[in-house]
Amino acid sequence: MVRALRPVLLLLLVAVPAVALRLAGTHPPALVSILVFGLAVVAASFVLAWAAEAAEVDISGGLAIALLAVIAVLPEYAVDLYFAHTAGSNPDYVQYAAANMTGSNRLLLGLGWSSVVLISLYVASRRSGQTVKTLVLESGYRRELGFLAIAGVVAFVIPVTGEIHLVLGIALLAFFAYYLYRAAVSGHDDEPDLIGPAARIGGLPTVPRRIVVIGMFVVSAAVILASAEPFADSLVQGGRTLGIDQFLLVQWLAPLASEAPEFIIAILFAWRGKGAAALGLLISAKVNQWTLLIGSLPIAYGIGGGPAALHLDGRQIEEFLLTATQTLLGIAVLLSLRFPRWAAWTLLGLFAIQFAVPGQTGRYILSAIYLVLAIIAVIRNRHHLLATLRAPFRKPAVPAEETRELVDA
Repeated sequence: MVRALRPVLLLLLVAVPAVALRLAGTHPPALVSILVFGLAVVAASFVLAWAAEAAEVDISGGLAIALLAVIAVLPEYAVDLYFAHTAGSNPDYVQYAAANMTGSNRLLLGLGWSSVVLISLYVASRRSGQTVKTLVLESGYRRELGFLAIAGVVAFVIPVTGEIHLVLGIALLAFFAYYLYRAAVSGHDDEPDLIGPAARIGGLPTVPRRIVVIGMFVVSAAVILASAEPFADSLVQGGRTLGIDQFLLVQWLAPLASEAPEFIIAILFAWRGKGAAALGLLISAKVNQWTLLIGSLPIAYGIGGGPAALHLDGRQIEEFLLTATQTLLGIAVLLSLRFPRWAAWTLLGLFAIQFAVPGQTGRYILSAIYLVLAIIAVIRNRHHLLATLRAPFRKPAVPAEETRELVDA
């Protein structure tokens, strides 16, 4: 057991200074806070990810899907919901809620999807001895893509209206609940494919494993919740100290900290030749972001004292438009459940270009490029469009083995 828990204990040791500072009520300089609390969020995020993976050994069906879906997004959402809640009483924080959401969303697709596909194709080419140019997903992933397509199109309501209204938030949360329900009845009962520390923890005897996993959940969640507020505030203060745009600092540094475990798990899957599973993980994460995360923002904003709608300024509207058009291109490319290498390089290149053209004009130009490419991809894959949009509402197909058993019976 000691060997299995060694990585967990080492990471929790990294988080000790952050917890000690929070309990003591000490407020170190902004740059020190960014480092201390940022490392705590990253360390606790890894522990949380390992616990969620190991829990798959004991939890099956809809309960596992519902629990793991919420747990996986806790690190990122803890920071973003703090910004939204604070914005209810301090309007200056509205921009940071939008910044963190749009940054994490674009990071997940522009860097995450692209990297996973490129690594998967490299591994497949090396193993086969031939050049593999396209990652192909199984038909079962069309349901997740359908959910993302609907949520991604609905997301355009935000830049068009310039606000995230409470009614939209409730609708998105309801859609997320329906997504969990459909995932729960999909009939996926495959054995969990665990790697690294999660595999060692999952291999422990039943009672010790369950105690360890529950303890990891509780401790890592407590560290994340304790670190989210000072980490978020230190980003804003650190931007002032360094003379860096606080919006950009919140937009990119916070998501890098909170999504590091998810990225690494997906990349490890891709490196092991499980590219489809890796990309499927990140597609599910995108569904969570466009439903659970955005849906929660106006609720947190209202609890913090804000009105029924979280109003966005011009820059935030541009960021949402850019994020929505990027998502639209990713969906359009995947309509055929085939992700070609050129598309991965295109998404990665456009993601990188945004840092060279950060102004308003640059964001609108990039949005237009994403939109044009998305329209071209939709036209090219138009035969798969209706099937994708219908997939979330279709009953899951009965596996061939079950069908034969029914017939034999």
